[in-house]
Amino acid sequence: MQKGKASVVFDHPPLICGAASIAGKKEGEGPLGRLFDVVEQEDMLGQKNWEAAESCLQEKAAKLAIEKAGLKPGDIRYLFAGDLLGQLIATSFGLMELEIPLFGLYGACSTMGEAMSLAAMCVDGGYGDRCLAVVSSHFATAEKQFRFPLGYGNQRASSTTWTATGAGAVAIESERFLEEAGRGAPPLARISSITTGKVVDFGLKDSSNMGAAMAPAAFHTIWQHFQDLERDEKDYDKIITGDLGTVGQTILIDLLAKEGYDLSQVHMDCGIELYDSESQDTHAGGSGCGCSAITLCAYILPKLKDGTWKRVLFVPTGALHSTVSYNEGQSVPGIAHGVVLEHL
Repeated sequence: MQKGKASVVFDHPPLICGAASIAGKKEGEGPLGRLFDVVEQEDMLGQKNWEAAESCLQEKAAKLAIEKAGLKPGDIRYLFAGDLLGQLIATSFGLMELEIPLFGLYGACSTMGEAMSLAAMCVDGGYGDRCLAVVSSHFATAEKQFRFPLGYGNQRASSTTWTATGAGAVAIESERFLEEAGRGAPPLARISSITTGKVVDFGLKDSSNMGAAMAPAAFHTIWQHFQDLERDEKDYDKIITGDLGTVGQTILIDLLAKEGYDLSQVHMDCGIELYDSESQDTHAGGSGCGCSAITLCAYILPKLKDGTWKRVLFVPTGALHSTVSYNEGQSVPGIAHGVVLEHL
């Protein structure tokens, strides 16, 4: 199953049997708005604070993904979930009611890739026939924690990305177990392999330019994936990063071009797809755990299910900084995790 330095090719590829996307109002007004399962019209979701609202997003996404897979919460062996907040409070408070064993994860905006990778390894290894990967982000909670409270009214640099309000969840299941259960709806896609990223630090210290901070990590993971599996960009219908935005996309394409790979025709970034650059003021695009997650569940997986795309490399990207590290003058390292998704 191990392949090269950082990849795993699954003997029995786990299947994605259900997916759910819960989006915020701004995200619902973007190009993918009609594709989301639910578009919340009020960003507080009826809660008393922003953090509770994000927990509500996670709970709704998890429950809906389980339901769409034809399962009940008690059928799920493990949860692999995370968010951007300190001590993962959106996750712990949001998913507590489900009473499912939880692995709390922090990979910044790459957490969906991390969660899906670990869930897939767990399923294929026989440690849990059914697992759920869930992540979320919220514009207001992220601004409050990483930048400035909304009431401050600070000016955003042109390189800044907009943290998406949304939560995505996918139910991952063993093919053997699915056949025995004999449920109706066909799976959306299979996870054939993964490539785990490493922390990459190019010394960038601008917290308003996350795309530039994450692009080197995305480059390394994609390059390592090509080496491990002896593939190149022509083996994929799409190579999809999480939230590099317009700035990071340019850097990624340039870095890979220097290694002989041309991603200009196959690369797609969830942060660019999620918003309309002309009518929505998001500057360089979208970011946050929820950015890649809701784009995956609402847009990418349906295209794999209907055969529009046969194979994609999904690479959520994350900036591993905090207010503490930033205020102490540290740089902003990045990480990216690759997940190969295939049409059945």
